[in-house]
Order: sequence, then C-alpha cells, then structure tokens
Amino acid sequence: MGGDHGPHVTVKAALDFLKQHDGVNIVLVGLTEVIEAELKALRAQPDTRLRIHHASEVVTMDDPLTIALRGKKDSSMRVTAELVKRGEADAGVSAGNTGALMAVSRFVLKTLPGIERPAIATTLPNRNDGWTYVLDLGANVDCTAEHLCQFGVMGAALVAAVEHKERPMVGLLNIGEEDIKGNEVVKRAAELLKASGVNFYGNVEGDDIYKGTVDVVVCDGFVGNVALKTSEGLAKMFADELKREFTRGPLSKLAALIAMPVIRRFKKRFDPRRYNGASLLGLRGIMIKSHGSADAYAYRKAIESAAEEVRGGLLRRISDQMGTFSQQEQGDDA
Repeated sequence: MGGDHGPHVTVKAALDFLKQHDGVNIVLVGLTEVIEAELKALRAQPDTRLRIHHASEVVTMDDPLTIALRGKKDSSMRVTAELVKRGEADAGVSAGNTGALMAVSRFVLKTLPGIERPAIATTLPNRNDGWTYVLDLGANVDCTAEHLCQFGVMGAALVAAVEHKERPMVGLLNIGEEDIKGNEVVKRAAELLKASGVNFYGNVEGDDIYKGTVDVVVCDGFVGNVALKTSEGLAKMFADELKREFTRGPLSKLAALIAMPVIRRFKKRFDPRRYNGASLLGLRGIMIKSHGSADAYAYRKAIESAAEEVRGGLLRRISDQMGTFSQQEQGDDA
C-alpha cells in the first residue's frame, strides 16, 4: 500500500515477478477491495501462487513513528512483519515510510543474537561491472565500534548469500587508508573487524565505493546517508546536463542520434531501478525497503532481492558468523 504509487505499482510488479520466477508465491497485504480492483484492471485474480491478506490500515509517509507502532496495529506494514514473524512469509517487501518500516520491523521481529542494531544496506554500481554493498545508510546515526563491526559481519553475509561469494572483502570507510587515520571509533572498529573472521581489507575512501575495491563498505548511518544522497544528486545532475547538451541545437541533436547506442548502454548500466531494494539487516526476518518512487520494474527488483536473500540463507549466515565472532571474543578474553 506504500510508496508514491501504492498498489498501482506493487500489484503489477508482483504479477510480473510471478511470470518470470517459478517456485515463489506472493501474499499481497493491504486493503482487499483496493487490491482486487487493481488485479481486475490488470485482468488477473488471486490463485494458488497469489493471495490477498487483508490489512485495514495504511501507514502514510507523514505518520509519526508512534502512530505506526501503536496507533495502526493493523497496518499493511505491521501485518507483513507479523506474517514474517509467524513463518507465513519468508520475507517482506515495502515501499512505505522508511523510518516506520524499520521501527515496526524491529519491534515485531527483534534482532538476531549478537546484533545490537539493524542496519540498512544497498548496492551501488562500480567500475568492475558489479556492485558495492554499502551499510549503514541511515538507520543509525551514532555508532560504536562494535556496531560498525556487526555491520561488517552482516554485509559480508549479505554478499555471500546473494552473490554466492563465500569470502567477500570488507572495507571500513575512512578519511584515508592509513591505520592512523580516523577517529577512535573507526580505529577500534578496524581492530574488531580484523578479529571478526570476515575478509577485512582495511580502510577505504569514498571513491573506493565506485572503484569496486571491496565488496562491502561499512560506515555509520550519517556518513552512509550523505554518501548515498550525494551520489543520487550527482547522477541526476549528470543525466540532466547530458540531455541539455544533446538538445542544444541541430548539430548536438545529430551527435545525440549517432551516440544513441552508447547512451542507451550507459543508461541501462547505471539505471537506479536495477539496484532498487535496500535490506534491513540484523532482524530475525528478511525485510526489503523499496524506494518510494519505484515503478513496477524497480519494485520487481526489490522482490527479487528478497527471494534471493531467502534462497541464500542470509539469516543463517549472519547467525553463524556472529556465533563464530562471539566465540573468538570469549577466547580472547580468557
């Protein structure tokens, strides 16, 4: 029910996903009459792979967290989290209010053993024709070294689950690569990551995200959110300026026509819809946050991310890694 477009996008995305993926069923959670109307408009109806679960309330983008948590206990967001908790769904996907989704998911699902705070992780394209996973992107503004270490463990587990890369490389975002750089929290986090059992590269800088130096970049939510929004703003400015230059006059338009195959490949490669879907890591259930402005294609990508995390055993991987790290810490203390 969430996002800028609501069921008009999410229902179509679900139908498109089911056409392209076997062995996965979808539960549409929300106002039954609204969902049924959207299915009818798309000449579809519920069946064995697609069912509707009614939720009488909707969390809006403007609702305070207190309303989302206590005032709307039958919201589609809350009901989805409850379905995941009870094992009636393996994962949940929402395009709704990010803060509300994180708060509701954490309240209902709780965190995995050894994880103090959930984190938001997403992917950004890099020069290696792949993706760099970055976390946290805004869930935790003030972090301790222990939190950053936990983010590294969770990020490595995420890459292992969805990319099938068993020893992904983890970097810690800093103002320089040298060990002496950064504040005391970051320096301590580096020490913990070295002892955590993950494949720790060391400190990385902001440009390493797009170089593809490491598979996972760890930072606190304040830095991560600024980096993400700056990247999005730069990408939009670049696209707008490119369009302006190619439409400046007859010769520019001719150049655009000649360059069109290259432009299309470039646009496809960096299309943000392809990496829509941020993971709420550290919960006792898989939850994916889609961008609120996502169209059906982008929302389908978020559903695909959820399915891939389930198939890859993400929760088990995080639990196993945190268990190993805890044992190592106990051994060091002894």
